[in-house]
Amino acid sequence: MSKKETGPVPLPDALPLPVVDNHTHLDHARNTEAGELVSDETVEKLIAQAVSVNVTRMVQIGCDLPAARWTAQAVERFPQLLGGVALHPTEATKHAAAGDFSQAFEEIEKLAAHPRIRVVGETGLDHYWVDDDAGKTAQEESFRRHIDLAKRLGKALQIHDRNAHDDVIRVLEEEGAPERTVFHCFSGGAAMAQLAADRGWFLSFAGTVTFKNAADLREALQVVPLEQVLVETDAPYLTPMPYRGRVNASYLVPLTVRFMAETVQRDLAEVCAALDATSQRVYGTW
Repeated sequence: MSKKETGPVPLPDALPLPVVDNHTHLDHARNTEAGELVSDETVEKLIAQAVSVNVTRMVQIGCDLPAARWTAQAVERFPQLLGGVALHPTEATKHAAAGDFSQAFEEIEKLAAHPRIRVVGETGLDHYWVDDDAGKTAQEESFRRHIDLAKRLGKALQIHDRNAHDDVIRVLEEEGAPERTVFHCFSGGAAMAQLAADRGWFLSFAGTVTFKNAADLREALQVVPLEQVLVETDAPYLTPMPYRGRVNASYLVPLTVRFMAETVQRDLAEVCAALDATSQRVYGTW
């Protein structure tokens, strides 16, 4: 890559109305080589950049134990943040193999009770990174326990689904999905989107919907009622076009929202208002 391609991504034009980034990983904005947690200064800068383009609130997701602990602290320090905690499917596999899953889940359960933690997630199934029977079994047991936790605490559920569409749907139907169930970074096609919409579930679209090879996601977006659509970054991953491959952040949500509005052929302000209303319906007020 050239220096131009690896430099900072410029701030896009602000959206006409406020919206929520309903899934971001601010804890990943850190010096991973040194193992350092993200600084408050870095978080404040990222939030300020997002607010400047009318992405005024975010749902911070912590999906391993250190990130979940950090999330529970961050939602107290930063009023723009609500949180979600869980053991990511790949984390669940690791804890099961180490024999300490129950202990790890017990800590997640305690953190999830925090009043500003509004999400149990991301949880679900990942058959891309884990394709052996033992790993799949561990993930499914973890998924079922997270579903139960979300229902017991009255929290929204955010689902991670990678190469596991049929099994995710099966487990949700067997367990009974929480009232507010969100497919984070939805990756299915139009048929799955219609099935999810018919069950009252919510679909969250990330920068992937802007990718040239994502025609199936655009078809999915077009069949879902706008009132069941959310937007996210999954930052620092999945940066929307034209900056794919560079570091993502909440301030780039406007690129995805504008693309979504064009795809569904709706007024941009109307889409922003719907996204904001749905975010508050799913997560409550900040």
